[in-house]
Amino acid sequence: MVINKLVFIKKYLFFALVIALQSFSSRAEVIDIPHADGVATRTFLLSPTQPKALVLLYPGGGGMLRLDESGYTPSRHTFVRSKDLWIQHNIAAVLVDTPYDLGDLRRGDIRGFSDHLQRTQEVIEYFSDRYDVPIWIFGHSMGTSTVFNLLNKRAEIQSKLYGAIIAGTVRSAFIEDKVKLPLIAIHHNLDSCLGSLPENSKNIINKRSPNLTSKLLLIDGGISIGSECESLSYHGFNQTEQLLIEGAVQFILEN
Repeated sequence: MVINKLVFIKKYLFFALVIALQSFSSRAEVIDIPHADGVATRTFLLSPTQPKALVLLYPGGGGMLRLDESGYTPSRHTFVRSKDLWIQHNIAAVLVDTPYDLGDLRRGDIRGFSDHLQRTQEVIEYFSDRYDVPIWIFGHSMGTSTVFNLLNKRAEIQSKLYGAIIAGTVRSAFIEDKVKLPLIAIHHNLDSCLGSLPENSKNIINKRSPNLTSKLLLIDGGISIGSECESLSYHGFNQTEQLLIEGAVQFILEN
């Protein structure tokens, strides 16, 4: 009798372990999104088996992650450092690369050019067609320029998206009244990068209609290393990546 109980307990623990491992299993895949007028747009997907949502991640700077066939990138961007955190919340994350430099505020920002917007739309349509979950777009720093240029200039794409997330918003960013999607702006209180001060995020949210779903989240903590506009500074949410992702996840699941 005691032996039978022990056998039963062992079987129960084994199957419980299998179920637990399945629930934390995920897939990682490099996907090249076809582009009619040139080289494909490379993306790197990290997804749990049954995601609740999918987030498209557009990094700042010139936007080039230089993803290889395995999904490796030399970039230390906050999206790269935090890419595995999304799976803990059952959300799929997609790092979106660019085959050419998208510029910045000093060298000239070309994220509003038609080719980049077309590539962004193609990425959204690709994952929207293949995943029956809410699709969100998330831009950090110069990536916020991608988000706003897309939503302002191609309003029809709103039907494919559930909402937008911006972090470390650049000073040139603005959102037109016709954009009705839920929007959260996240910023580090101590961000001292002159092109992306906290006031930029505050202004974006404060100027939106009170009838729209909007939220401002300011983060404290972490450390800043090197230039105030680089990945390991407050601007890059160094050692506050968990707070950044949790804030975004909470907004996604609430909307």
